[in-house]
Amino acid sequence: MKILSAEFIISNNNVKFCPDSKVPEYAFIGRSNVGKSSLINSMFNKKKLAKISSRPGKTELINHFLINKDWYLVDLPGYGYAKASKYKIKSFQKLIKSYFTDRKQLISAFVLIDIRHAPQKIDLDFIYWLGEIKIPFSIIFTKSDKIKFEKIEDKVNLYLQELSNQWSFLPKYFISSANNRSGINKILGYINEMNNL
Repeated sequence: MKILSAEFIISNNNVKFCPDSKVPEYAFIGRSNVGKSSLINSMFNKKKLAKISSRPGKTELINHFLINKDWYLVDLPGYGYAKASKYKIKSFQKLIKSYFTDRKQLISAFVLIDIRHAPQKIDLDFIYWLGEIKIPFSIIFTKSDKIKFEKIEDKVNLYLQELSNQWSFLPKYFISSANNRSGINKILGYINEMNNL
């Protein structure tokens, strides 16, 4: 997919105020500090499209970015940010839940996972929840440039083994890096495929 345009459209804290259109949406979500904003910026070759902060949990709203005038990338708040107040955590959880349960324009979710770490319960629980509510999703393993190349397959297999304990069919996955842009063309190509179904 060739990126001709990528523009920020709106941020809000209520699904009711999301764009009123039939444009397909792809939601990006992951545990705080997974590198979501960096990956989004790298995907569209724009350093400041999604805001990056040294403080994890910067994304607190539903953010819509219109890509090529024909689909939305939706940047959602991260889950599992322990340093946020209990009120904020509940607010994020409510916002995330309402987006996935109410947003009819959603085509698929992309769950971002930091490839450097062993399978995390919070990621697995979120993935299982998406399955329960029947939301199509794929996994994007981030920060692949931070580990040795020969370790990548082992790290991915750890997650696939965990998922296979409860899933008959494993989700599609991508291995990516915001720094060297590896995996990005495959992610965009997959979105292009879904747009053309």
